[in-house]
Amino acid sequence: MKLISGSANQPLAAAIADVLDVPLTDVETKRFRDQEIFVKINENVRGEDIFLIQPTSAPANDHLMELLIMIDALVRASAQRITAVVPYYGYARQDRKTGGRTPISAKLVANLISKAGADRVLTIDLHAGQIQGFFDIPTDNLFGQPVFVDDIKDSFSKKERDNLLFVSPDVGGVVRTRSLAKQFEADIAIIDKRRPKAGESEVMNIIGDVEGRNCVLLDDIIDSGGTLCNAAAAIMDQGAKSVSAYITHGVLSDPAVQRITDSVLTEVVITDTIGQPEKVKDCKKIREITVATLLGEAVRRIANDESVSKLFG
Repeated sequence: MKLISGSANQPLAAAIADVLDVPLTDVETKRFRDQEIFVKINENVRGEDIFLIQPTSAPANDHLMELLIMIDALVRASAQRITAVVPYYGYARQDRKTGGRTPISAKLVANLISKAGADRVLTIDLHAGQIQGFFDIPTDNLFGQPVFVDDIKDSFSKKERDNLLFVSPDVGGVVRTRSLAKQFEADIAIIDKRRPKAGESEVMNIIGDVEGRNCVLLDDIIDSGGTLCNAAAAIMDQGAKSVSAYITHGVLSDPAVQRITDSVLTEVVITDTIGQPEKVKDCKKIREITVATLLGEAVRRIANDESVSKLFG
């Protein structure tokens, strides 16, 4: 087994390598003057089981193209099996036609990864579970829930956990929210929102009683932060004791950091599926937890042809 890291999130790749006690393979990546990407694998990979770690986060197109070029390099170097470890799968929000003459880009990206030569894909918390079906190769979609459960147990006292209420920011996240709430025998609430146009959201109603509760918003992606901050404000207006959030993928495009800083949110916890700039790390309301152990164990199981689903009971 060999681990290879693209340039998108090298700290996460290094952490996974530490978990598995396997060194990262030496790779040379550079750009020509016109920003074409060049990749050279500086070690022999013939006949090897390769795990290529590269989230397709911002700049999404650059990181996606780098992933495809690295897969091609590995195919041409006669790697035995190539698993694309894509902790954050970009373009996942474009998983259906939203109107006439619009693309299904999540399917296009799945085709690109498959056609480039990947034999398998490993990712975390796809925006829509059915995206697994967009691939014609085996795809493992891990869940960030175990990492969140452990952190909530460490961050909240027993008394606070007894008063937890988990909140889904939309109807689509109810299954995810209910699954996490079940771990704490807690109730759930749902934000009923209307989105006037792309990139904007308006909170309409809260389904459930949040008064006096320690509320935890749960979602897979935070982008500009508007939906999350509006939901938190609405929850506090209904008499909640506190509002925090657990989000798998911290896209955090501007002005998300400033919105979170100015919001009523106590804390926003994100995972390290996406490498973050200093302004995110410096924000006192944003805390990052790692999924390296989860990914490392999944990689080990795939390499040993063991069950990945047993990671989640």
